[in-house]
Formats: sequence, C-alpha cells, structure tokens
Amino acid sequence: MQQTNKLFRKKYISFILLVFLVLGFSSQTHAYTYIQDITSNSDYNEYKGIILDKKTNKPLISASISVNQTNISTVTNTEGKFLLKVPADMNTTTITISYLGYRDKTIALSEFEGKELKIKLNVSVTELSEVSITPIDPIQLLKKVIQKKGSNYLNEHTIMTAFYRETIKKRRTYVSLSEAVVDIYKNPYESKKTDVLKLFKARKSADYKKLDTLTLKLQGGPTTTLYIDLMKNSDILFTDNMPNLYSFSFDTSTKINDQDIYVLNFKQHPHIKEPLYFGKLYIDSKSFAVTKAVYSLNMENKEEVSKMFVRKKPKKAKVNLTKVSYAIDYRQKNGKWYYSYGKVNMNVKVNWKKKLFNSLYKLNVEMAVTDWKKNTDNLSIKQRNQLKPSIIISDEASGFSDPVFWGEYNVIEPEKSIESAIKKIKKQLQRLN
Repeated sequence: MQQTNKLFRKKYISFILLVFLVLGFSSQTHAYTYIQDITSNSDYNEYKGIILDKKTNKPLISASISVNQTNISTVTNTEGKFLLKVPADMNTTTITISYLGYRDKTIALSEFEGKELKIKLNVSVTELSEVSITPIDPIQLLKKVIQKKGSNYLNEHTIMTAFYRETIKKRRTYVSLSEAVVDIYKNPYESKKTDVLKLFKARKSADYKKLDTLTLKLQGGPTTTLYIDLMKNSDILFTDNMPNLYSFSFDTSTKINDQDIYVLNFKQHPHIKEPLYFGKLYIDSKSFAVTKAVYSLNMENKEEVSKMFVRKKPKKAKVNLTKVSYAIDYRQKNGKWYYSYGKVNMNVKVNWKKKLFNSLYKLNVEMAVTDWKKNTDNLSIKQRNQLKPSIIISDEASGFSDPVFWGEYNVIEPEKSIESAIKKIKKQLQRLN
C-alpha cells in the first residue's frame, strides 16, 4: 500500500500547481510598457449582463453563457457579471445561460439594446423518483464513467481559444495580476498525449513593494488549469487503486439542462497519510459523464503539502499552505462534453523568524475556453513555441495596454477590485510617460 501511494503521489505531483518563492526585490518593479493591440478591427458587438438567482437576487458565479449554434462562450465573474463579444453578423442570434441546479434560459441578443441586462434564473426543482435516478454502487458508477469516456467527450483533435487570469493578493490588496489569451491544442480525450498550449498575448503588473522582501510567483500558468481536467488526466483520481484510497457516498441529486445529475462525495481513507483529495463529482445519470468537479487537497499533513508546492524559499521563512481547492466545468455540444472552465485557489501563510506578524497571500488562477474548432488538419505547435509546465506567466508578459488590448477576444469580466487595480496601473503608466 505504501509503495502504491508513493507512486500515486509522484504521478499526482506532476499535475499540481507549484508555488515559486524567491527572496529579494524584482528588477521589474516599475517595468511597465505598452503593448499595442494587433487586432484593431471592430467587426463584433459587446453584450454585458449580470446573472442572478431569481428568488434571492444573489449573483451566480461561473455561470456559462454560450452563443447558440456556435462554440463562442464565456463565464460570469465573482459578481455574476459577464461581457460577451459576438461577431457583428450574428446580432440576430440567441444565447443560452446555464448554471448547475438552475433551469437554462435562452434570450435574444436584441434584448440587450446596448445596456447591461439583468438575467434571473429559476432553481430547477429536483423531484426525482427512484426509477429515474436510483443510486448504484459508487465504484460501479465510476467505472461506467471511465468506460464511456470515449463516447461522452470530444474524442477528436481540437484547437481552443481560452482566456487565463492569475492573481496574487496580500491580504485584501492585489500585488500581482496577469492575464493572457492562449491557444490550446487539445488531443482526443482517449489519447495519452498531453494537451499543449501556445501564448497568443499577455499582460501583467506586479507591485513587489507590497510583497515585503518576498517575491512570490506562480509556476505553471495556464498549463495548471489544463492538468486538473479529470477526464483527460484520469490518473489524478480514477485509478484501479481508487477504492483503497477513497471512500464514496451519494449526496442530494441535482439537475443541469433539466437532466438528472448524481452528486458523489469522495474523501481519502483516514489511514492514508499522503495528502490526497476530498470533494464532489457531478455525474450525468444517463450518459455517466462527469459534468463538473469541485475538490480540495487534504491539508492535515502541512509539512508534506508544503514540500509538494514550495519550490524555493528563504531560510528564515516558514511557508504553509492553508487551502488548495480546484474546480472544473465541462460544457456539452452535440452530445459531447469538453473542457470549459478550470479554477485553482490557494491560501499561503509565510511566517518570518523574529517577526511578530505573518504574511497572508491568496493565489487564484482561472481559465475559460471561449471558442474552439475541430483541428481537422491535425495542426501542431512547434516545441519551441509551446508553453512549458515550468512557465511563470508573469515573467512572460509585460505591462497593461489600452482598453482595446483584447480586441474581439472574449475574457472573464474583471470584478470591481480587479478593475480598481487596473485603474491604479494606468495612473502609474501615465506618470511614467
């Protein structure tokens, strides 16, 4: 058992987010530069809205907004807001808003009329009969998930466009913000080949003065949010040794697109000392496709967790991770599911010797697929142009540009705190020019 766990952990480590801690100030503290937009055309329209629970008026976070009859999509931010960019010749089409546990809503783009639209979703009442969704043995259910992976998920080469955002907060203040548009060359879900990425454009800012004497960087970048794709990298959770590592139990069922969904809880067995996961899997009751996963790392063994994530640190600093959580959403098109959105949250505590107060950081990365097409010609990215798993995206980007930097590309609408940080950056740019 111990040897099996070590092998599992070794494989697991290759799929996790790494934190890179470096002592000293960065020479890039004031290295702000403008990047001109290379796609300055305006053959698209913008549509803004906010998605709310109809009964409570609370914002729905990471709700999916997709343009019907296309592969164009985006997600809402932490305030329930979204910005959708659609080619101008599609102004008569409709969009569909989806959120787990709620009824889908389809509206025409013409309803926006140049204003921010408030869209309210109804909870999908779950009245499930024993016939419609009779719980089966959890292990048998998970075996069906793996057996049907080839038929449930996109099993062909695709090229996806995705928006990536990475932030580091020291307590409540942003000290680092990076954004990027990447191309994902995604292999079929049954393929053993790793998905690869290419950086299209990126921008960043970092205020290292607020990081004390510590420059904290994230290693992995957009590759991290691809690695948590449980259905592509099944060895993260779905292994033959799974029953020996985890216990499973059914939670209250829910719905998505009016389809019944199993909710399966999982957590590692108490006797397993290796830091593994606990969380929920959302599984379609008819097709046995995992539609969503929300899970966290077991933080009980703090020393082991620290070894797994911290690559380099000052001798006088003790670094502990207090939270590591993951979320992955899949979207369906023509009966096939594909990677839609991935998110990783981390809380880091740094204690310094001979210092009374500690430093608390919140690290967040998220990536949303905003468009995709079939890679019928099996195009590939040359190795020298591929984003490596060791990348530190903030080192690859520079500056914050003018408002049309992203052109026609869909992005995750920034929340108010991020907008405030960007405004401060722009003021700094004005002073420097």
